[in-house]
Amino acid sequence: MVEVRVNGIFMTQTQASGIILKEQDGDRALPIVIGEYEAQAIALALENLKPPRPITHDLAANILETLGVEMEQVIITELKDNTYYAIIKLNYAGQLFEIDSRPSDAIALALRLGTPIFVDEMVMEQASYVPEEEEADEFGESKSGNKSFMKHTKEDELELLREQLKKAVENEEYEKAAKIRDKIKRMESGS
Repeated sequence: MVEVRVNGIFMTQTQASGIILKEQDGDRALPIVIGEYEAQAIALALENLKPPRPITHDLAANILETLGVEMEQVIITELKDNTYYAIIKLNYAGQLFEIDSRPSDAIALALRLGTPIFVDEMVMEQASYVPEEEEADEFGESKSGNKSFMKHTKEDELELLREQLKKAVENEEYEKAAKIRDKIKRMESGS
């Protein structure tokens, strides 16, 4: 098993949402295409934003916590016919349970509960890649010639966008929040 963390959310050329899982002790990354709703739920958890009313994943997390069920881990177990499979390992009163789940739902829940996420080594071998990082020189210019924005200007804009994101979530405008979140991610990654 390879422990991973959610490294980011992306959009495909066909406008499908996805997440990147990055291994904790290595360089490999695993992209998984997921639904838009699940991407929004994961983004809210990553940004540590709580909507005024619980969305489905918040509700499920609240139920588990209220009943004293411990979510021990999430494991992405298999990739078959371009579909990922996962299980959620639960502990209730000393009894262990394995629940079949879509990876996106399991990850959205794991982020809310602070649960470790793992990927089977075979899945990592099948579908992961090692991202190429662009190096910058001492002037903040990438080797390809792209200049960075002035730090204070970029930080000011990011702060404004974060405030807009918070307001959109509070007003339950999730599509607007997703667009703002994506813009923040692009700015933070420098693309």
